[in-house]
Order: sequence, then C-alpha cells, then structure tokens
Amino acid sequence: MDELFGPVTAGQAQPKRSALTIKTNVDIKKRTAGSLLYAPFCDKGISVCIGGKFEFIAIRQLTDENALAFFDAIAPIVHRDTIDMSVAWFQSRYDKVGPGGTGADYINCPLTREQYDAFVDALLAGEKTEFKEWETSTPYFDGCLPIEVMAERGRETLRHGPMKPVGLTNPHDPTVKPYAIVQLRQDNKLGTLYNMVGFQTKLKYGPQQQIFRTIPGLEKAEFARLGGLHRNTFLNSPKLLDTQLRLRAEPRLRFAGQMTGCEGYVESASIGLIAGLYAAADARGTSLESPPATTALGALLGHITGGHIETIEQGSRSFQPMNVNFGLFPLLASPPTKKPDGSRLRGNEKTVAKRQAMSVRALSDLDRWISDHLRVPAAA
Repeated sequence: MDELFGPVTAGQAQPKRSALTIKTNVDIKKRTAGSLLYAPFCDKGISVCIGGKFEFIAIRQLTDENALAFFDAIAPIVHRDTIDMSVAWFQSRYDKVGPGGTGADYINCPLTREQYDAFVDALLAGEKTEFKEWETSTPYFDGCLPIEVMAERGRETLRHGPMKPVGLTNPHDPTVKPYAIVQLRQDNKLGTLYNMVGFQTKLKYGPQQQIFRTIPGLEKAEFARLGGLHRNTFLNSPKLLDTQLRLRAEPRLRFAGQMTGCEGYVESASIGLIAGLYAAADARGTSLESPPATTALGALLGHITGGHIETIEQGSRSFQPMNVNFGLFPLLASPPTKKPDGSRLRGNEKTVAKRQAMSVRALSDLDRWISDHLRVPAAA
C-alpha cells in the first residue's frame, strides 16, 4: 500500500506507520506522484492511492484528464454569547427536530427588504480572495458555493436558498414576515459556537466582519473562525475508474477517499474501506462483490463509478463530489402510504416514512452482503 504524501516529519503519523510495519503482509512505501508511471510498488502490484494533495502530473499523463480539482468554501463561526437574542430567536424551520435534538436548533436573524438589498450589494462589492492564474478555471463543489457567488446569480437567489424566510415566525414581531432570514446552526456540544448556515465565502477577512455585522442580531458578533476557501483535488471517477475503483488506464492502481469524488469524512472513510476490501480480495486471488446499491456504501460507490449522468455540452464536465444522500438510492418498489394506525400519510410524513423504509432496507441488505461476502458478524 502506498502513501502518496509529502515527507513525514518527526512525530507525524509515526505511531500508525510503526503499527502497520509490524504486519508482515503490509508493504508501506512513500512515493511521489511521478512514481505512478513506473513499476508496481510491491511484489503483487496492488496499490491503493489515498493522498489528496499531491501532484497529478502522472495521472494526467495516464488519463489525459486536466480537470482534477475544485474549490470548497467554509462558513464563519460565531460566538453564541455575542449574538443579540433580543433581535434573533431560536427555531428550526417548520419546527423540525435538528442536530440539537429539539425543534429549536437554529438561531434566526431577520432582515427587511431594505436590509436584504443592502446586504446583497455589500456582498457583490466586497473585496474577495484573488485566485492565482492556475486556479482561475477551478470549479466549485456545488454544495458549497460561496454566498457571494450565489448572489452573483441573481438578487433573489439567496432568498430562495440559505436565506429563505419560510417556516419561521419571529416571536419578537410575529405579525411581520421577514423578507429574508439568516440561520446559524450549533457547531459544538457546549452550544458556545454557531455556524452561519450556507455562508461559505471567499470574502477577505475584513469585509467579512464588516458585512456580516450588518445582519440584524450580529452587529456585535465575534467570530471564532472566518470563512475561507480550500482547494480540493478529485478524479473524474465515472470516466477514469472502474466499478472497483481501479484506474482504467492502469488497473494496478486503485483510488480511495475524497479524491475519488466523495464529500465528507464518513464518506471518504467508507470509500477507503471498500477500496481496502477490494485490494485484499485481489491479494488473495479472490473477487469481492460490490455492496448493494440499496445501501449507503453501495449507492455512493455507484455514484462515483458510474451513477453520475455526464452533461452533454461539448467540452464541459459535470461530475462533482457528492455527500451520501437518499437521492442516490434506488426507489422503493412499494413506498409506504399509511401510518401504523392505518391513517394515510400526508405531506412531509410521506418523505419521512419513505426514508425510514429505505434505511431499513439498506441495513437488511448490508447485513446480508456482510454475511455472504465478508464472513464477519452482521452490521445490525
């Protein structure tokens, strides 16, 4: 197994390296990306590439692919005790139970039309991070578009996105409907930090503080972290990888983690897990059937290795990293229509019941796959 990272400094990742090296069937070698072009790194020629920030010159040479990176933006985090709760209020949209476990998991800041228009103007005019020449053609992960990029798509875009004013009532002025609402989500277990939902940004730090403090309730906000950009690197996996994450142009190379085009820590770890299982099967001279598409692991793997439908526009590339979501799962043959008491499901109840049924199906199918192919105790 190859680690395609930079040099390991003293104290960095040493315990894991030491633990792995005592396993006689694990061969750890550190290589630069250029080494991908040469002979297999270990005797059996099975290599799993898990790096996320190394040079892609070799992959470009092997695949003739150039679009291997995108920008991912992060949102600011605010200290809870600096939010003016005489203006803001706690409530989840439609009073849904959220990450905090209640129907009031978010802090909401209301804006009038005049305040919203001024906010959009400030976003558009604010000084932003300048891209280097080699970064100018790098696309964004669409689920993390900077808020100012959304604003550039139209003045009302934010009101129909992260600042939509629906499903919320301002208890300080319940008869007046806000024109737009900024939501902040609890970011730590202590409840001392709140993340500005959907406010990923490439604004420079000074303008961020000035502009975000024009939001009612955040006039005196102190930021634990300001927004920013980081550049991620990923493969055009549906084109470049086969169904077992092997590079079509060089099948001895298998890829794992975020670089395959998944988004999120759990998702990246899960693709690393299945890549390792595939590699282990290869080393034993056996085959491993892919996890069912009805499971989260199988659905995400399917998206990465072929479930995505490529755009038909000439020269464009539409594949983007994806978090696991119910939209990747096959539809239920018979979606639930009634509650346990026999009454009909209505509105959002249908969605909840459908997702619960898909989850039950996923666990059952995953247990069967584990039992049939891994010969270890079932997952649930």
